[in-house]
Amino acid sequence: MSPREEPAEHASLEDLFRPEPEPEHGTPRRKRRTGCLVALIIVLALLGGIAAGGIWVWNSYGEKISEAFGWGPPKDYEDGQATGEALLTISEGDVGTDVSTKLYDAGVTKTDRVFYDMLVADDVAITFYPGVYHLQQKMTASAALKALQDPANKMANSVLLREGLTVPKTLSTIAESLGMPLADLQAAAADPSAYGVAGASLEGWLFPALYEFAPEDTPTDIIAKLVERTRQSLANAGVPAADEQRVLTIASIIQREARAEGDFFKVSRVIANRLAQNMKLQMDSTAQYGYGELHKGSASTSDEAQGDDNPWNTYVHEGLPSTPIANPGDAAIDAAMHPADGPWLYFVTVNLDTGETKFSTTYEEHLGYVEQMRQWCTANPDSGC
Repeated sequence: MSPREEPAEHASLEDLFRPEPEPEHGTPRRKRRTGCLVALIIVLALLGGIAAGGIWVWNSYGEKISEAFGWGPPKDYEDGQATGEALLTISEGDVGTDVSTKLYDAGVTKTDRVFYDMLVADDVAITFYPGVYHLQQKMTASAALKALQDPANKMANSVLLREGLTVPKTLSTIAESLGMPLADLQAAAADPSAYGVAGASLEGWLFPALYEFAPEDTPTDIIAKLVERTRQSLANAGVPAADEQRVLTIASIIQREARAEGDFFKVSRVIANRLAQNMKLQMDSTAQYGYGELHKGSASTSDEAQGDDNPWNTYVHEGLPSTPIANPGDAAIDAAMHPADGPWLYFVTVNLDTGETKFSTTYEEHLGYVEQMRQWCTANPDSGC
């Protein structure tokens, strides 16, 4: 724009539809065909935009809109549709969302959130006790809730032990599930030699699985069954009798360190490579176990635990810890015997929600992944970092 030019006024949409002023001094009036055409194009564009926007809104939020207006298929079964049998296993620590998904997976409820949504809507406070429950398929969410609250539907003498539990956690789970005095179980587990175990404790020997016990089974009978199940797993993996304690120790670290079974064999290789090079293992799980932090729910190790001088802390001592640190399952035992091929010396989980884990051969590369993990933890402070 030159200094002498006056700035042109911006035309608005309203201006396009304003009547044209009368011409001065008899000047012939020209038809504003161009303006009308522009107006028509704008109107059509607006209508087209509204239609396109509506399609986008429906594609993006159609499900929520349908839910808000009660459209679409029902999310719950109707009364009277329940049929057949379904078994539901509730694990220690399961909350409403976990149970809601398990009900759906077992064919009990129609959708995976209907049970949880009912708990929230009705402000239901319920404690879910570990065990196996007899339910039916195609139950309403409210009927499933009543069934879970009925002691008659809980299978008698059933216990589910998940991978990675320590001996104290395992015994407390058994006691809670069976209604058995914890002190009796602790006394039965106090002498490993009674079960042919040479270690200082039964750590690593109480196999994680779903068990059904006879009503007359004693605490000693129960412990013996768990130890025998561990021996079966060791035999299946081809573990020589002389190496049982060592393999269980490695497997227990794998069980606690790896976030996904697909990484078990690579974690096993890291352990093997570090031992071969006389490097300290520096596994957080061992430091946490020795300091009593293993079940604190945090992936990170406190400074106190990392520096504590105890026989399990691989930040302080070279080699393997003095005993296993938890009860490993079949996959971890198999991985301990058959590590993957690779040069890795380090690994770190960079996303605790997905379990994504990065393996590296150099410390510099590892530090880059550690920074990636820290950034993720900063962005997700409530995800167990």
